[in-house]
Amino acid sequence: MPIRPLLVSPRRLSRLIVVLALASPIAWATAPASAQDAQVASAGRIAVTGTGEVERAPDFARVFVSVTNRGDSVAVVLEANRTATDEALAAIEARGVAREDVQTVNFQVFETPEEYDRNGNPRPVEPFTATHQMMIVLRDTDAVGAFAGEILALDAITFQSIAWGLERSEDAQDEAMRRAVADARRQAQVLADAAGVTLGPIRRIGDGHVGGGPQPEMDRMMMRAASAPAVPIVPPARLTFTAQVGMEWAIGE
Repeated sequence: MPIRPLLVSPRRLSRLIVVLALASPIAWATAPASAQDAQVASAGRIAVTGTGEVERAPDFARVFVSVTNRGDSVAVVLEANRTATDEALAAIEARGVAREDVQTVNFQVFETPEEYDRNGNPRPVEPFTATHQMMIVLRDTDAVGAFAGEILALDAITFQSIAWGLERSEDAQDEAMRRAVADARRQAQVLADAAGVTLGPIRRIGDGHVGGGPQPEMDRMMMRAASAPAVPIVPPARLTFTAQVGMEWAIGE
């Protein structure tokens, strides 16, 4: 028996399509969302950057000095620098500085660069130079000026710079980070209240950045033989530690 084609009117065909669509929820559920739907799904978040700041009084100073010698040969300049360094260490320790608070930060032996007078004429120099740079930690910040004056009076030592520090700086940095997080939460709450929504769970906490802290008082300032018994060096009243953190909240239901 031959199969007859099924003839369906346009109105009946449209009803049939609707019935098939309603009977196939899986097909509709797995269909890809439109670009607009994707944007709506990714919305509903509040992102802010919080900042925090903490101030602490410095409790130590790093004093950088150098011992420099020149000579006709490497062997001569090395021996001269060793002798001068021993004398400088003895003078530093005689002023109450513990040996463990003095350390070498740089040592160089190099050919002495050419030098010129004010008229541009070359000046005679010894061919080799040795420089021994040391860092001295002073625990009494109020005594830094007097110590610097005594050091400057020594011919063998060149005063270079001072940096102030905090012994437990990580505590100040942690507190600055906590304040940054609190500031981010405050900003997010203000935005949520203004928009008439509630804060949901935290979706992201970005990498926190901590800065500030010890800074050099005088950068590479070369000084020698002060006539005054003390140098007018005043420690900073506070060291500032700053922190930043990015945070993101979902908007609550």
